[in-house]
Amino acid sequence: MGPNARTMDVSGKSEVVDEGDVWAPVQRERSYTTGSLSESSGLKRRNQGERAAAQVTEEKEPRNKRVRPVAKTLSATSTPQQGKVTPLKKLSLSIQRSIGCRNENRLFSFSPRTRSRDSGSAKKRSSKLWSETYDSAGEELSAREVKRQEVIFELMQGERMLVEDLHLVKKNYYEPMLKLSIMTQDELNQIFGILDTLPPLHQDLFDRLVKLRHEDGTVDQMGPTMLDWLPQLHTYKTYCCNQVAAKALLDHKRRNPAVHNFLQLCQESAFSRKLDVWSFLDLPRSRLVKYPLLLKEVLKHTVAEHPDHATLSQALSVIQAIISVINGKAGEAECEYYRKRLCYLYENQGEEEVTRSRLLLCHGELKNNKGQRLHVFLFETILVLTRLVTHNDQPEFQVYRQPIPLPELVLEELSDGEVRVGGSIRGAFTAANERAKNYFRVSFRDRSRGQSHTLQANDSFNKQQWVTCIRNAVVASREQGASPATSQDTPCTLINLSDLSLNCHEDKMEDG
Repeated sequence: MGPNARTMDVSGKSEVVDEGDVWAPVQRERSYTTGSLSESSGLKRRNQGERAAAQVTEEKEPRNKRVRPVAKTLSATSTPQQGKVTPLKKLSLSIQRSIGCRNENRLFSFSPRTRSRDSGSAKKRSSKLWSETYDSAGEELSAREVKRQEVIFELMQGERMLVEDLHLVKKNYYEPMLKLSIMTQDELNQIFGILDTLPPLHQDLFDRLVKLRHEDGTVDQMGPTMLDWLPQLHTYKTYCCNQVAAKALLDHKRRNPAVHNFLQLCQESAFSRKLDVWSFLDLPRSRLVKYPLLLKEVLKHTVAEHPDHATLSQALSVIQAIISVINGKAGEAECEYYRKRLCYLYENQGEEEVTRSRLLLCHGELKNNKGQRLHVFLFETILVLTRLVTHNDQPEFQVYRQPIPLPELVLEELSDGEVRVGGSIRGAFTAANERAKNYFRVSFRDRSRGQSHTLQANDSFNKQQWVTCIRNAVVASREQGASPATSQDTPCTLINLSDLSLNCHEDKMEDG
């Protein structure tokens, strides 16, 4: 039976249709007729066009092609042979989807709009299921045990993929930029940190887990292995503490056309899977915070009587303690980095309060009601407004006006339209409520101490983040008496450094 079929169109003429293509009516030229033409002449003209189109189609097809009915053709092509999906595989698919949805800090989330070869290859990296490696010729596993094995396999595959990506970073970013002198070796060492030491660490865990697998693909106990390996993650303390300075230097170097063009070219290349270089540099931190999630999931599907249950519980406590230590050190490193880059124009600008602060609660760019861009730092004891300047080709933050100690700070959340923005030609033709959104005000309790600042965030969500963070910090400082001795107990999280600051849009508001 041939690959084509003949159909009947509305004019009674038969047409040959290639089954490999999607069926669609033959496109015909549109006849433009006026109302004075008779109905019969219009019909005649249409019939002539249809016969010409059918003739062209028949001339393109070989004369010896066989024909079969359309119904049979569609039924034959619409039901391709597919591999049988077993109940075990269905269960594994659902488990993998559920794990993927709960993964925090998941970096490799590919946009569904990107339908290129590299995105397809990225899917292949993580598409393998544990059930595809399991030899089901032996005893049947319970649904709970299948879920447990899937999570263990997810952990193992994650280690393998991390090692591959870390090698990719060195080969495609570090080495070319050094060879082409796009950056100096000192700058690259500052940005990449101790990345070189991490692949052997994770390769070691992967090799250990592979040795635990039986011939049928199952793993009995992984708790003792994790307990023995996890203390090595203290190495991450150095890497995570360096990330603040690394990202600041990388963002600064992006202004260099050579650096910008190189990184853009890499991002558009297949090997990067459309990811920016910082996504790769942030992979180790992302992997670190994922271990508690994976161990909790394994523990959840491990029965209490299982010999692995107790050691998995211990391993979970160990990794949580390690992350807590790294959290504190990373927070202190971030605070110290920005403290050193503050420059004061005159005395009594709160330098002592800033020096005593050990944590930076949040920071980012805001605008005042004159459209001036200010970089605002909320330390644990004081709010500092600054202007970004460059000194010796390095970014610095010039302290603007008088910083406000948190015990003396008054916060006002302003409604949209409440703030009047200073006049400009453009502003005169813009409705006030369109220009005066997402504002809040900070000031001294004693107005004689310094002026108030009316600040604008880029959207309502950003504004709410600032307002909540400032309000909580003010309450905490008053309760603690603004004592730096108690600041070490302030909780801190290993935040996603790619979203480190609460930035404002780049569009400028004209100064009145």
